[in-house]
Amino acid sequence: MSRAARLGAFIVVTLAVLVAGIFIIGGKQYLFSSTYQLKAQFDNVVGLDAGGDVRVGGVHSGTVRSIVLPHKPGEKITVIMDLGKSTHEIIKQDSVATIETEGLLGNQYLAISFGSVTSANVRDGDTIASLPPLEMSDLFQKTSDILDSSQQAIQNTTRATANLASISAKIDGGQGTAGALVNDKQLYNNLEQTTSAMHDTMLHAQAGVTDFQENMEAMKHNFFLRGYFKSRGYEDSAELAKNEIERLPQDTPTKQFTYSAKQLFDKQDSAKLKNQKSLNAGGEFLANNQFGFAVIAVSAGMEGDTQKDLVLTEARAMVIREYLVEHFGFDDSELKTLGMGKQTETNSDAGWGAVQIFIYPPGTAIPPGKQTQAGIASKAAPDQPVQASADPKPKSQ
Repeated sequence: MSRAARLGAFIVVTLAVLVAGIFIIGGKQYLFSSTYQLKAQFDNVVGLDAGGDVRVGGVHSGTVRSIVLPHKPGEKITVIMDLGKSTHEIIKQDSVATIETEGLLGNQYLAISFGSVTSANVRDGDTIASLPPLEMSDLFQKTSDILDSSQQAIQNTTRATANLASISAKIDGGQGTAGALVNDKQLYNNLEQTTSAMHDTMLHAQAGVTDFQENMEAMKHNFFLRGYFKSRGYEDSAELAKNEIERLPQDTPTKQFTYSAKQLFDKQDSAKLKNQKSLNAGGEFLANNQFGFAVIAVSAGMEGDTQKDLVLTEARAMVIREYLVEHFGFDDSELKTLGMGKQTETNSDAGWGAVQIFIYPPGTAIPPGKQTQAGIASKAAPDQPVQASADPKPKSQ
């Protein structure tokens, strides 16, 4: 081959490589394809340069066209990017641009998240939202702070270990109370005997309290003291659970009557009715309408003893039931009671509590009956007197 031929072949090959390079670089820079522009604003671009990659979902989809500095302090830096038309269906108005780093110390690139399906499409020249970039200097500072904290924790652990070793050495040497207990067998035996004696004393005290409670129950049925308990409206807790259910049903009642306990009872700690006629509207509804069953639910305020308030609400529900059954004609097996005790969310009046009558339609399942501790005790020992029941016949006004 002649020299001229070789020179011509070299020129042709060089031109082919040059053209290929131009097309490759131009394709990467989207010089020969249809594009559209978007903008994003940042306080700091942390080293992002013009010509940098723009990635959508991690895929190279555009380039940074230019980075425009603000005209005055307080404004943000504007990044203008060219994006391929293929991204127009996945970048939406709610997409977010962030500046990411390749690896730990790699180059910066611009990442754009996918938008939501319901969001509108972006238009050429729109500005999308952005998130501030993570600066490596801040990351290094946080890492340094964590290392300082870890070093301090290690030092504290070391000191604590040394203190434990010192305490252990003193105990082994018989110093202090713990050391004496470990090393002096006689002292340990004396302490064990003292502890055993204290335990026996506590058992005797507990037995004494039980006997006292039983005596109080018996005293309530004493002829001379019965009037003291009866003045509070109840005296025999064996009757409290007779018609009581353990919870309200899940069904919605067809009718509901609500009263303040202060409106119905003479004292805050009493189950003795003073204004029975307020219950007449509920009694007339029960007498004149068909229903599945009804529940008298009584709650107390947040003051006072929890167990006493529970017994009080049970007694109040029983007293109201007996009044309605006695004065209005309906099937009394369909009227149940529920003493709810303390309730935080109740229509109470200065801690008195509330009374509600829930009336349910036919077909509503009645929840199972509830047995109080007093009722169980009365079944176990029928001859044992128990307390807390309503006055069987409240007087109407």
